[in-house]
Amino acid sequence: MKVDATESQAALGATSKSPRWAVAWKFPAVQEATTVLEILVSVGRTGALTPVAVLEPVFVGGVTVSRASLHNADEVARKDVRPGDRVLVQRAGDVIPEVVKVLDPERPDRPPAFVMPEACPECGSRVERLAGEAAHRCVNASCPAQVKETIRHFAGKGAFDMDGVGEKLVSQLVDTGLVTDAADLFALSAPDLAALERKAEKSAGNIAAAISGARRIPLSRFLYALGIRNVGEHVGAVLARHFGSLGALMNAETALLTEVPEVGPVVAESVAVFFRHPENRRLIEKMRERGVVVEDEVRSAASDGAGQLSGKTFVLTGTLAGMSRDEAKKKIEAAGGKVSGSVSKKTSFVVAGEDPGSKLDKARELGVTVIDEARLVGMLEEKA
Repeated sequence: MKVDATESQAALGATSKSPRWAVAWKFPAVQEATTVLEILVSVGRTGALTPVAVLEPVFVGGVTVSRASLHNADEVARKDVRPGDRVLVQRAGDVIPEVVKVLDPERPDRPPAFVMPEACPECGSRVERLAGEAAHRCVNASCPAQVKETIRHFAGKGAFDMDGVGEKLVSQLVDTGLVTDAADLFALSAPDLAALERKAEKSAGNIAAAISGARRIPLSRFLYALGIRNVGEHVGAVLARHFGSLGALMNAETALLTEVPEVGPVVAESVAVFFRHPENRRLIEKMRERGVVVEDEVRSAASDGAGQLSGKTFVLTGTLAGMSRDEAKKKIEAAGGKVSGSVSKKTSFVVAGEDPGSKLDKARELGVTVIDEARLVGMLEEKA
């Protein structure tokens, strides 16, 4: 269901993942009953401990489900899930398995209620829960589980995108001591990888080549790869456009970070704390020593309130001949302008390429100025 009026759509805007003016109406999820065999605790990249229900396998919505996240201690207590319980299971959003409720809460032989461990199940370090947070966390930054998840994230899509460096290989690398942090990936050779169990020479060579070829990375993806808390792909891109270089961002204080559009106090504090930490700075320096090049990004003129397109909002429609729409968007933003996905009275220009869509009709209806790609290029080349 969506708001139909384009002016209202523009006013409501969108997040980095979805429009605020539309929502999916979903059919009720398919639910099936099964038994909880045990409750395990997994440790994630940020040290968060997640209780997981191990289930008697059950076919739900087209797949066999044998595990379901219980999220955190509060959620386990709210649903009062215990080993041996018969539970109702569904796939949230038809994707993620979840326990809906316990079907036999009054059975007489139920074990005691689940309690989060006081020590990390992976490394034995102390577990703490900070005020205002739902998650319990392992305090040991060198916890093997955290290290593995951090490296897997670092090598994954949206980050360094190292083909072949997945969960199983990362576990092997950490368990054998070949890798202790993300920077160690860049010291691996084909023979190192070939020496691992079940790793053929050709496969090892391909992975080594993929790692070597990933040494150059744009600042936005590098920030995402670092795994800074509260910094996803979108926020990483926002910070990269605003500061332009890694050095400028690393030296930015919290107050300066809060001035960045779309960056609130929580994100600003996360970024400032991360770069103040000596170990994180040493890790970045270690990457540089091993050939990693973080490419500066074109600093948005909007950062200074300057730029030849400051104060102007553009909407792109149709296919452009000389650049992709994503490239056009980046160039407009670098010149201080904004790019919107819908046409409204606040739109300054609609850039029409080949085979434009309904946005062109809307622009004409509202009297918004329509320009072609050549005119946009000319505006981008003008001096502010």
